[in-house]
Amino acid sequence: MNKQLKMGRVLVVDDDKDVLHAAQLFLKQHVQKVHVESNPKEIPKQLQENDYDVVLLDMNFHDDVSSGEEGFYWLDKILEIDSSLAVVLITAYGDIEKAVKAVKKGASDFVLKPWQNEKLLATVHSAVNLSTSKREVQQLKSKYDTLRSDLEQPYQNIIGTSPAMQKVFHTIEKVAKTDANVLITGENGTGKELVARAVHRRSNRNENTFITVDMGALHENLFESELFGHEKGAFTDARESRVGRFEIANGGTLFLDEIGNLPLHLQPKLLSALQTHKIVRIGSNKPIEIDIRLICATNESLKEKVANNTFRQDLLYRINTIEIHLPPLRERNEDIDLLADHFLQQYKKKYKKEDLKLSDKALAHLKSYHWPGNIRELEHAVERAVILSDESVLSPGDFLLTSGTGASHEIPVDDLNLEEIEKTVIQKALEKHQGNISRAADDLGLTRTSLYRRMEKYEL
Repeated sequence: MNKQLKMGRVLVVDDDKDVLHAAQLFLKQHVQKVHVESNPKEIPKQLQENDYDVVLLDMNFHDDVSSGEEGFYWLDKILEIDSSLAVVLITAYGDIEKAVKAVKKGASDFVLKPWQNEKLLATVHSAVNLSTSKREVQQLKSKYDTLRSDLEQPYQNIIGTSPAMQKVFHTIEKVAKTDANVLITGENGTGKELVARAVHRRSNRNENTFITVDMGALHENLFESELFGHEKGAFTDARESRVGRFEIANGGTLFLDEIGNLPLHLQPKLLSALQTHKIVRIGSNKPIEIDIRLICATNESLKEKVANNTFRQDLLYRINTIEIHLPPLRERNEDIDLLADHFLQQYKKKYKKEDLKLSDKALAHLKSYHWPGNIRELEHAVERAVILSDESVLSPGDFLLTSGTGASHEIPVDDLNLEEIEKTVIQKALEKHQGNISRAADDLGLTRTSLYRRMEKYEL
């Protein structure tokens, strides 16, 4: 038989050496691996040291000549060790009652000695397929249980125990089961999309789609097509019809991030869609019914935009049935410990630095900082520190931040690349201490050796 067609790993257990020899001689032509064992007491060790798909198990050993009870005992033991294994019982006593009992106890099949080779091979191949299916089911169940466990964690991706965040969680609980439109406000980097997803997961629409549209990343000419879709030939580049996000989200939740970027001339169309529950594709006159739950987010003051006549007041009322405000990180300082640890665990695993720890001084340094970029900036700061650290403990100098007071904007972090930021911080420390290496290193939270290494790197 072609070697590539061999399938399965088989353990044969029988106290008759002739039976073991015959089984091994025949089966090794047709399966990937065959092991034989004459002592059933060695079964647990064999299963611990090797991977099998099928166990061919004799029902009667010398201690139990004809009842088959020892075979049933080892059947239970094998399935207790690995329930995905397929166990085929072998007996010279063609007792149908034993066969029925064996199957009821978990055996996948039953063969008689002396066996017919074709029958044995067919039985083994069926058992291999059964074992494979059992393992696939177990894997799917494990994935399902993990996903269900994650979903049952009310806010698994939103970290915080501060009173400000408890207020956010309470609002989510109250609004999620309704179909009320929600407006999430807050600065950039505070986690507005995470809150939107939490509302969707806890809503009655959670089995349907959650569709995101980043309004801040769309060119103005694409807004209408992206939201409402278009028909083929509706405009120059419309080579084929396209379904808009409203249609894709039908039955589920549509999340419009940075809603303040929606051009004024398109706002009436969005308002009409929300009022009538219908949209019309570009290039079509046919209304399409839609059923969506709308969640919007903004880092701007829409009330100010209304006052400046750049956002419609009636649209604001329509999207703002319930408002959830996310506080900036500087207003939930007590959550920094949890967030920093969460990101540290995430990135030390990603970058294979499992022993890395955060010093108390480093944590105090993080808690003294203003965090203009909020949680997103904290995450990036921790990731940078993990990547660049040469030590087993992260110190204040591993975090490229300023003093944490109003001077936190001295170094425009978002406008410089990583090496430029580090070089600038080191230069400032050296200037501050007039070239004193020991004091500069202490201020940066580095050893003298680490500071010298960085100075050499940047030719300082």
